Amino acid sequence: MNAQPVSIEVVQGDLSAYRKGNTGVDYVHRFESGRPGPHVLINALTHGNEICGMVAARHLLDTGVRPRVGTLTVSFAHVEAYDAFDPSRPFENRQIVHNLNRIWSDEMLEGSEDSPELRRARALRPVVAAADHILDIHSTSQDVVPFWVYPDFERNAQVATAIGLPSVHLVMPNGLGSGTPLIQHGRHAGQDAPGAALVAECGQHFKQATADVAVEVTLRFLAHFGLIEHEMAGSRDEARRFQLLETHIIKDANFSFVRPLIGFEVFAKGELIANNGEDEIRAPCDDCTVFMPAQRAIVGREAVYLTRPL
Repeated sequence: MNAQPVSIEVVQGDLSAYRKGNTGVDYVHRFESGRPGPHVLINALTHGNEICGMVAARHLLDTGVRPRVGTLTVSFAHVEAYDAFDPSRPFENRQIVHNLNRIWSDEMLEGSEDSPELRRARALRPVVAAADHILDIHSTSQDVVPFWVYPDFERNAQVATAIGLPSVHLVMPNGLGSGTPLIQHGRHAGQDAPGAALVAECGQHFKQATADVAVEVTLRFLAHFGLIEHEMAGSRDEARRFQLLETHIIKDANFSFVRPLIGFEVFAKGELIANNGEDEIRAPCDDCTVFMPAQRAIVGREAVYLTRPL
């Protein structure tokens, strides 16, 4: 499971100019319209090498986007990991110790463990808690079509469908199964949450097209809630929805898939997908569709998400 060479099309820029925001939290900028309306959080760089979100956040700040109603908050989440980028090892700075998108439980945030990610999540807690709606911008190791990821609540499905891009939806009836993501922190977790909270996986990490998707999804998200005006031009693909069934964690350094996978491959019920030490990972249903297969066998990280089409 060796990572393949990649072309890095988006320049890794210095973000130090964005450090001093106006919220008391580094790299967090808030703009209030003075008019009633929702509070929308656009969050970038939950993982250090998922740079499309950085492009989208910089676009908002550099072009002076301001909300017509409500409040807009723009956050660069994990700049410490972002700054550790090495173009010769472009997948290494996803995280430093913890996955910043799996530690948003009270147990982790109020516990005794320490890491750069836990310190940053603790600093960002009030930022996340203040938002009514959250767009958390991500990207993928493999070059696959963009897709939404969100808890299986109607409020999330309605927003994702209305925005239209991406057209693929990965819905989670029972969470990720490998920790608590930012979009399920605190009051955003339950049926009575204040609004929508979604991840947009915009494409392969380092492609310009992925950054372009991130910018467009961000503008559509803000327009949907009335914060800006933005025309959602172009035809829309029919939504394809998948339900997350199982999340598998790598248990053995010799983990291997039965064949090279990039995502969206389909397996029949019972078909072998991977060997995970002494365990076999087999398809739990017909038309089992693979999402985000791991590129490298790193014990403790996610191996693969198994889904079924809805």
